[in-house]
Amino acid sequence: MGKISPVSAKYIVHATIAIEGMVDKPDVIGAIFGQTEGLLGAELELRELQRSGRIGRIEVNTETKGGKSQGSIIIPSSLDKAETAIVAASLEIIQRIGPCNAKILIQKIEDIRISKRQQVVERAKDLLKTLINTSLPDSQELADEVAHSVRVMEIQEYGPQKLPCGPAVDESDEIIVVEGRADVINLLKYGIKNAIALNGTSVPETMIDLCKRKTVIAFVDGDRGGDLIIKELTTVTDIDFVTKAPDGKEVEELTQKEILKALRAKVSPEQVKLETTGNSYNEESRFQQQRRLQQNTNERRDIRPVRSAPVPAVRVQSQNTSQKRPLAPERTPTATEEKKTFGKMLEDLIGTRGAYILDQKLNILGKVPSSELVPTIKSLTTGIYAVVFDGIIEEELVEVAENTGVKCLIAMGTKVKGTTTVQIITADNL
Repeated sequence: MGKISPVSAKYIVHATIAIEGMVDKPDVIGAIFGQTEGLLGAELELRELQRSGRIGRIEVNTETKGGKSQGSIIIPSSLDKAETAIVAASLEIIQRIGPCNAKILIQKIEDIRISKRQQVVERAKDLLKTLINTSLPDSQELADEVAHSVRVMEIQEYGPQKLPCGPAVDESDEIIVVEGRADVINLLKYGIKNAIALNGTSVPETMIDLCKRKTVIAFVDGDRGGDLIIKELTTVTDIDFVTKAPDGKEVEELTQKEILKALRAKVSPEQVKLETTGNSYNEESRFQQQRRLQQNTNERRDIRPVRSAPVPAVRVQSQNTSQKRPLAPERTPTATEEKKTFGKMLEDLIGTRGAYILDQKLNILGKVPSSELVPTIKSLTTGIYAVVFDGIIEEELVEVAENTGVKCLIAMGTKVKGTTTVQIITADNL
């Protein structure tokens, strides 16, 4: 007798059976074949269908409780939908099994191809994912890989200490001093060929001699180690500029955009020293320089009318001067041209932690660290129209600005809420 399993069938008929008495499984199967015989014609005869393998083995599971039997019937079928439904419906005509009344109810006809189809879809997803991960790279990826390999091959060694460097260190008037070999490789990756590595925190003699002959930019990681290297370099040799990677990042992991932005934001070693040490002598010297710069600016502003006016107008000049000074507040801090100037200055300061102090004509009186902004404004007392800095505006700064006549504060953000006589402009407003 031909048989098929539920695995090879297309449909599975699920039915329940309730018998008012105790019967065995062979009695149920015999009743199914006996009472449906000749009912559906020769083509749908259960015995012939099972013999030809179009109906699988009929499984009957019963249990007896309280003198009554209940259970389930499972019939696998490889017939089409209509024929399977007819065969399933024929089971419900069975009313007696042996000497007992019985009732068979078809619960559902399951299309097992649906579950197989779902299995196929899930497996296809896994295969496609594997194919994508192992597929050949596109032309751009191949070009980048070849270019990176060539640039890595360009790395050279300099001096007796064999310091890793780019091929343009000797011929370039400006060099970039980084911490390690990986930093040099990352700069080479983006076409910067005048970098040289220290290979440690101590500065070798070769580097000291090279710094005397070149314009030097120290490019260090944005961590405590980078600060120590800057301190060491400024102690043992002369460097012209200092720049750092963003906080928490290393030079070797920066993108091209981040590298170029950091190099544009380079500052002098003296400014870094002011930010980190806060030496009082250097602060006093810087404040005096700012005062002199402001005084020179005011003198130039007062001299211009004298040159164009006749001698008798000297007395009128003082009157004009006294009349002109109150006109300064009429200047609109949010004018389009001022916003453009403020926006450009703020963009230049991003990442530098510096500040620009401006006069009424938006000329830069000086650049100071953001951490020293409050004492600087206090020392200058007057002549400041606006302050642009890389930082957050706080209450103390606003109070000092109000007391010294500052009209505008431009920064990345603000913590000040409420109204104030000082115009506050943030990066979002620009």
